[in-house]
Amino acid sequence: MTNDLFLRACRREEVERTPVWMMRQAGRYLPEYRAIREKTDFLTLCKTPELAAEVSLQPVDLIGVDACIIFSDILVVPEAMGMELIVEEGKGGPRFPSPIRSRGEIEALGVPDPNSALRFVMDALRLARKRLDGRVPLIGFAGSPWTLATYMVEGKGSKTFRHLKELVYSNPRDAHFLLEKLARSVAAYLNAQIEAGAQAVQIFDTWGGILPPDEFREFSLRYIQQVLQLLRRNGAPVIVFCKDCSHSLEAIADTGPEVIGLDWTMDIGKARMMVGSSVALQGNLDPTMLYAPPEKIRQGVKSILEKFGKGSGHIFNLGHGILPDIPVEHAKALILAVKEESPKYHR
Repeated sequence: MTNDLFLRACRREEVERTPVWMMRQAGRYLPEYRAIREKTDFLTLCKTPELAAEVSLQPVDLIGVDACIIFSDILVVPEAMGMELIVEEGKGGPRFPSPIRSRGEIEALGVPDPNSALRFVMDALRLARKRLDGRVPLIGFAGSPWTLATYMVEGKGSKTFRHLKELVYSNPRDAHFLLEKLARSVAAYLNAQIEAGAQAVQIFDTWGGILPPDEFREFSLRYIQQVLQLLRRNGAPVIVFCKDCSHSLEAIADTGPEVIGLDWTMDIGKARMMVGSSVALQGNLDPTMLYAPPEKIRQGVKSILEKFGKGSGHIFNLGHGILPDIPVEHAKALILAVKEESPKYHR
């Protein structure tokens, strides 16, 4: 492989500099992505392997990132389990018009065979891996069981998560039944991605932080751990990213990932002191700093590199996904700053 910095850093092996990529790096901030989206809707893009592979590679070619993440959406898994998924342009994001509200509806959900129900993702991975031709590693991903459950029960994004919280606090047996089924589905999905060519996988727990610490461990982390126990990694590192969950950093590390992703609210130096001897760390620039001029972005990069300190085990990333209205030149400035500033921290 021409550039394996990302994989080596995931394993906390020696690297010449800190590798860098960005969550949501294949997306709306790129004019080349928007040009493709003008001709097709979002779900069609996800389900057309040639197009999904093309937009996945755009940040590698245009921005110079050290890893490629396959273009898809976490909600294709609930759709494959039997739920109707609707994504309408400019209407508040994806939604499930018939959300899960009963035990019978949970029982009706299937545990899909990813090589048939989600074959388009596997085909996109194979195609992207071929087109990358060893330039950088390819990352697959899935939503965590808890995060998928939030959308499946609420039907769409929420501020209060009233229906899911009601399920958790009033009928925890049904909540666990749903989450266990989701854990098996996510594990099968990630195993298929690794078989199809993903060289690392990331689990996104976007909504773990809406739970208090005890409930986070019971309803979210427990099922992330179940996914990890069911994975056939075949050498592929696993990244676990739980947003707003710094209260449970050590517990997350104990589930067995190679890498923990940090949001921007956690000091990466403190995180390294807590868990850096057992896992690598990914993160964690505030995504809104990319609105600032390039010199300010460089200062932010230097601050995080300095807080992490010398040695390997760091993958530079944002603390969440890149925002759609970030100037492309600012994204390039971030990548360049990491590449130019990080070598001094590996001496």
